Amino acid sequence: MTTIENYLNKKCLIAILRGVQPAEVVDITTVLIEKGFNIVEIPLNSPQPIESIQLIAQRFGDHILVGAGTVIELPWVRIVAKAGAKLIVMPNANKQIVAATKKSGLIAIPGVATPTEAFSMIEAGADGLKLFPAEAAPPPVLRALKAIIPARIPVIPVGGITPEKLPGYIEAGATGFGLGSALYQPGFSPDDVAQKADNFNNALAGL
Repeated sequence: MTTIENYLNKKCLIAILRGVQPAEVVDITTVLIEKGFNIVEIPLNSPQPIESIQLIAQRFGDHILVGAGTVIELPWVRIVAKAGAKLIVMPNANKQIVAATKKSGLIAIPGVATPTEAFSMIEAGADGLKLFPAEAAPPPVLRALKAIIPARIPVIPVGGITPEKLPGYIEAGATGFGLGSALYQPGFSPDDVAQKADNFNNALAGL
């Protein structure tokens, strides 16, 4: 059975390629895999996201976990599942999307910002929680949340995560991290992404 922990235990960094173009997504993903990444998320507010999901799922789906991010409308669950995504990531706490994701046999990671949302999503069947936006939830907030939710539930800070922020969140109990603009921005070349990935890898290696 595929679980988010299987992937996070190998590499606790999730690549969020917001704004990536289908023409570049394979090259960018290739570089990320070379740098050890095994979870790649394509936000649905990117250009032609379904095409990008299909491209990397067909090419790399046997080796990495391909996700769809910014899933805020129920019909998208079926669409991205058909495209090959195995992971659904939400910016918000939506019970209907979590239920539909689990019914489709996919991994559900909803966004939460409060204990109330966290417990609501756990009850709905979430496989993990996206602590979002992390800018508004520094390590002390994560530490307090981890003290009350079941230990089996992964918590993944997302939003403004930079290499310098990894130590504090790991100490507070983070299971993984969603990396956005500090790893990839529209216009970044594969070499740019490789350098950004090295920055995060070096930060992890130093812990």
